[in-house]
Amino acid sequence: MPYPPMPRKKSSGPLVAMLMIGFLVVAIAAVGIIAANRDSKQARDSGTAGYASYTYTPEPTTRTTTSATTTTTTASSRRSTSTSEPKAGPKAVIALGDNPIHAAGLGAFNIEGCPLPGMDYSPAGQDRFLRAALPCIEAMWKPSFQRANLPYQPVELVMVTSQTTNTCGSMGPDRTAMYCDGTIYWTPNHYANEQGAANPNHPGKYLGQLAHEYGHHVQWLSGILRASGQAQYDKGGWDTPEGLDLNRRKELQATCFGGMTLAPLSHGAVPADVISVALTDAGNRGDYPIYPNRDHGAPERNSAWVNHGFKNNETSACNTWVASAADVS
Repeated sequence: MPYPPMPRKKSSGPLVAMLMIGFLVVAIAAVGIIAANRDSKQARDSGTAGYASYTYTPEPTTRTTTSATTTTTTASSRRSTSTSEPKAGPKAVIALGDNPIHAAGLGAFNIEGCPLPGMDYSPAGQDRFLRAALPCIEAMWKPSFQRANLPYQPVELVMVTSQTTNTCGSMGPDRTAMYCDGTIYWTPNHYANEQGAANPNHPGKYLGQLAHEYGHHVQWLSGILRASGQAQYDKGGWDTPEGLDLNRRKELQATCFGGMTLAPLSHGAVPADVISVALTDAGNRGDYPIYPNRDHGAPERNSAWVNHGFKNNETSACNTWVASAADVS
């Protein structure tokens, strides 16, 4: 059987065109993948932002995402910033007992006054009260960070009225306040419902608890929180005997820093009964026998440290990291 005739030669023009179109499709897809990876990395970086985000005191910024023009400008500014030299400035020191925040002469500085609104125990009322107190607290503490050459930024405040998740985990509105990466997560319903002979519903309780949580902000800014977390990891976890000892030192230092925060306010800036209840309330908190872990220190230890910070108003007096085991039991 003879072979069939050879097919006629086809024009190469359509083939070239198809190849060019295919190349363009691949190129566009590659650009999209690169952009998506970049956006994904930015999202991961923002989600894990912590100590790297405050190597210097940031300038105030206004966050707006109301138009495409704003988004384009923000992206352009980000590209411009990424190609410039990083700002020089104070950096956190990842250390415990020898952290610069413990230097002599550092304390909460006196202020002339602190106008607090009348207390309303609703979530909105608590929010107003705490936000009015925070500028006073910031003004007292910022000079100490400047003197210690440590970074400073104001703390954020979030009202938690439903289940929420942050970079430290999840929490509900029925638990005590949580501090995490520059933010105090406050649970207004918990504190409004927490009543008894030892902790009546009084403005002092709210100011005292805010002072304790701000004490964690002092630890975060200075680098102590990161150092304590690493130390607990090295000891096998926070719930090991050594890890719990470290946790008690961390919490009792925040309590002592809270006492320091109350000290300048007691010189006429806040009514005396508010300060008195704040100190008493802090001294009634801690590890009671019903609690599964001894991670905050016994109530008598909390009472001792909050009053120690209040009377001395010196960060060196709150160096729980060099205290004896008995003093942080």
